[in-house]
Amino acid sequence: MRSLILISTTACLCLLAALPAFAGEIYENGPIQGDSDGWTINLGFIVSDTFTISGGNSTISGMSFGVWLFPGDELNTVEVSLTSNENGGTVYFDQNVAFTTSNCGGNSYGYDICMASGNFNGPTLANGTYWMNLQNATLVNNNGDGIYWDENSGVGCHSPGCPSLASENQVGMIPSEDFTLYGNAHSTVPEPGTIGLIASGVLGLAAMLKRRQF
Repeated sequence: MRSLILISTTACLCLLAALPAFAGEIYENGPIQGDSDGWTINLGFIVSDTFTISGGNSTISGMSFGVWLFPGDELNTVEVSLTSNENGGTVYFDQNVAFTTSNCGGNSYGYDICMASGNFNGPTLANGTYWMNLQNATLVNNNGDGIYWDENSGVGCHSPGCPSLASENQVGMIPSEDFTLYGNAHSTVPEPGTIGLIASGVLGLAAMLKRRQF
C-alpha cells in the first residue's frame, strides 16, 4: 500500500509540475512616485531601464508605467524596444505600442500623473537581464508637448534584479523609472495523449499492486 501511495503521489506531482504558470507580472520596478522627476520620452530622447527574467522562459505581452503629461494632453503611442544592451545590441522587440491612461491626478509641478498601459505581442525571453527602451512617444492631439516617464529610483520594487539600472541617451546613467512588465512564464505542458498514458500507467500499477496483496 505504501508503494501505491508513493507512485500515485509522484505521478500527481509530475502532472502539477507540467502545468503552465498563469499570466501575471514578469517584472516590476516599484510604484509611481509622481512628484520627484520625469524623463522625456519624445522629442528625440530615449530612456532605458533594465529588467530581469527570473521565472523561466517568459513571453512579454504588455506593460504599464507612470507618465507625466501637460494638463489636457492624452498619450497615444510609445515606441517600446526590448534589447540585450542599453538601447542596442540584440533587438528582441521594437514596435510603436498604443497606450491608454488611467488613475490620473495632478502633482506639485502642475503635471497630470497617469498610469499608462499597453498590450503587445512581445518576445519570449530566457532568464537574464535585458533593457527596455521608451522613445518617440506621441500625443493624441500631437501638439508638440513633452511626455515624461516617471522616476521612482526603484523604491518599493519587489522583483529579483530590482531596482533597475537606467540611462538617458543625452546624459548617461540616471535614477530608474517605475514600470511593470506582464506576460506568461512557460513550463512544459504535456499533450492530452501523454496525460492519458500517465494516468493509465498509474491505474495499471495500482491494479498490479492490489493483486500482489492477495
